[in-house]
Amino acid sequence: MKSAARILVVDDRRDILEFARVALERAGYEVQVAENGRGAIELQRAHAVELLITDIFMPEADGMETIDRFRREHPRTRIIAMSGGVERMQDYLGIARQIGVDATLRKPFTVEELLRAVRSVLDDRR
Repeated sequence: MKSAARILVVDDRRDILEFARVALERAGYEVQVAENGRGAIELQRAHAVELLITDIFMPEADGMETIDRFRREHPRTRIIAMSGGVERMQDYLGIARQIGVDATLRKPFTVEELLRAVRSVLDDRR
């Protein structure tokens, strides 16, 4: 039997972390959470994940910096960037695509949108 994919969700908003954690765990994934990019890097070094879902705007290593570090240090980790509530959010998600994320999510998103993005990225890894 195949083990559940390990996912790391990074956001400075606890409500987003809890929403994503519950939705992903109910879908059968193993989930870790971090409130900033620095914490995400530390968790990845201690217990590697297959998928990183990161917010773009955060203190202590923002999403772009976190994406860049993951791409350099953990190139096999798949990445979904998320952002919302910013007037030019689309620009930042577009930049994230240009620097190599596998998918993007606009906040707020539904459980279905989250799971669709996760499945798409994880299914594409083969």
